Amino acid sequence: MSAFMNPPEYVGRPDESHAPATRRFQGIASMAVSPGGRMWATWYAGSTPGEDQNNYVVLSASDDRGETWTERLIVDPDGPGPVRAFDPQLWADPTARLWFTWTQAVGHDGSVAGVWAMTTSDAGAAEPAWSEPRRLTDGVMMGKALVLSTGEWALPVSTWRTTDNSARMVVSQDQGQTWDVRGACHVPPDEREFDEHMIVERADGSLWMLVRTKYGIGGSVSHDRGATWSALEPSRLQHPSSRFFIRRLASGALLLVKHGLVDERTARSHLRAFVSRDDGRSWRGELLIDERVHVSYPDGQQADDGTIHVVYDYARTKAGQITVASFREEDVERGGEVVKRVVSDLT
Repeated sequence: MSAFMNPPEYVGRPDESHAPATRRFQGIASMAVSPGGRMWATWYAGSTPGEDQNNYVVLSASDDRGETWTERLIVDPDGPGPVRAFDPQLWADPTARLWFTWTQAVGHDGSVAGVWAMTTSDAGAAEPAWSEPRRLTDGVMMGKALVLSTGEWALPVSTWRTTDNSARMVVSQDQGQTWDVRGACHVPPDEREFDEHMIVERADGSLWMLVRTKYGIGGSVSHDRGATWSALEPSRLQHPSSRFFIRRLASGALLLVKHGLVDERTARSHLRAFVSRDDGRSWRGELLIDERVHVSYPDGQQADDGTIHVVYDYARTKAGQITVASFREEDVERGGEVVKRVVSDLT
């Protein structure tokens, strides 16, 4: 069996080899708020300044609304390699389980990568009991699961640059016990990079997929619950080739976090939040979250009290800063306050 197909050799508290003081890289974060209000954040790190065989995944938690954070788990496939762990995600499912996922692969070959997961049903406990790591599907996942109106769960999983029909939708009909590829959007080779796609369900039942491309953000639509997808076309959302974040809020509006204004292609700077009340046909507000150059990869969740929390990274090999920004839906449209707290950094 190839090494990347094996469960990680180390899952546990940070030891000396994973101590923050030994890190020269960290970034690409995700977050979730578990039932009871505990905030969780994850990212990947390494002892060398890059995305390489030394990468491992960090899981941290906060019990005081993000003021202070404690690293709870490290997932490290095999120490110095050749397998690396990267692109972690957190998601609180409708059954109150917290899902902690990551990808294992050798190098940057998405076609041989795999999405792994651990879950806990007591994420608010002093010492949550986690399930054993298991491999869910082939590929890389850089977006949260989506609960469809049919009750099915869908994962946006990609096989990246070398594979046609790479932007997949992987579906579970049994609340996460099994997962199967239902369909995929084909990203043309000359536009394909790291798909990092996300999916939302629209009011008419269609599914809207947004995909990272070399030109920015492409869009595709499915009218058969993800079995087939329209040809990818450039969306109206101008963007660098970088991750963005889109998610349905409790109000029914869509939240979009991206670089720059809706019609502005910038560098990886000026993270802004927008809301749409017409399923993405138009966007309102332009709340500035962080104007610094080298901020990137937003992910987030709206908590039960309505607060929106967005995590992102800054200067992965220098500051190595993981930040959570908190605001409310009305702040997006009215230009309200953004409260920022540092989760972790390399200083």
